Amino acid sequence: MKRIQIDHETNYDYTEFVTLGPHRLMIRPRAGHDIRVDHTELTISVPHTLTWHRDIYGNSVAVVNFHESAQHLSIRSRVTLQHFEAEPQVFRLDDKALVFPFYSDLSDRIEMIPYQMLCFPSDNSAVGAWASQFWRPGQVIETSLLLDNICQSIARNFMYMRREEPGVQRPSETLQRLSGSCRDFATLFIETCRFFGFAARFVSGYLHNPNALTSDNSTHAWAEVYLPGLGWKGFDTTSGLVTGHDHIATAVTRHPADAPPISGSFFATPNVQSNMRVTVQVSELFDELAGTVVSS
Repeated sequence: MKRIQIDHETNYDYTEFVTLGPHRLMIRPRAGHDIRVDHTELTISVPHTLTWHRDIYGNSVAVVNFHESAQHLSIRSRVTLQHFEAEPQVFRLDDKALVFPFYSDLSDRIEMIPYQMLCFPSDNSAVGAWASQFWRPGQVIETSLLLDNICQSIARNFMYMRREEPGVQRPSETLQRLSGSCRDFATLFIETCRFFGFAARFVSGYLHNPNALTSDNSTHAWAEVYLPGLGWKGFDTTSGLVTGHDHIATAVTRHPADAPPISGSFFATPNVQSNMRVTVQVSELFDELAGTVVSS
């Protein structure tokens, strides 16, 4: 078990006063058998009304409606949690799913349909051509090996680039450029898995990386695949690893474009300019009896 603290601050500056439209926050970790949220703080600089709800995927979503115009907006979140995930490399699949291709139970197949639908159907030929290196009809391969090969190939052969633009690249664009952000890599992985018939979904969240060269981290994105006997299993296509106790999910969605940590709008004159700064720090907290050391 790891105790983790997440500090996430987003600042917006405008060259004149603007009218802020509703903002949607998806920054609260998804609690479950592996994650227990101990404490949350959310501070927003502009007077507002805050309402919480769960969306169709079970994500905790905060909707902020502002009462005043502003030239600066700050949204600060602090969360402390316990993460119980262990042995991330272990696969415990049903015997029927050990080898690909396999058939899922009828009840599972019905629920899986939305997560098998391609998000970018026009990219199907490009994704299929790339995917053919991993499996062709008539071949038999261990399911875990197939998924690991796809994940490893993206991590090793594509160049990571941090992109500030909203949304995700189309898979065909990522294949053409051989580069992208973590959310672009996850999108390519998801579309490849769906091409093979797997149910896959997009995950947005945080990564605790104690080996990072700086303490300034960022939000992160990866993918999950539904596997009989194991459930939703995460694959981090940036590192090439399956997910474990360093990954903290805040949102899962069918379409990669539906899980931005913070989204919203503002209204102003055509000449207004805006600037956004995001700072994220994910730190491990140690028992006070063991000292006050914090790794980040």
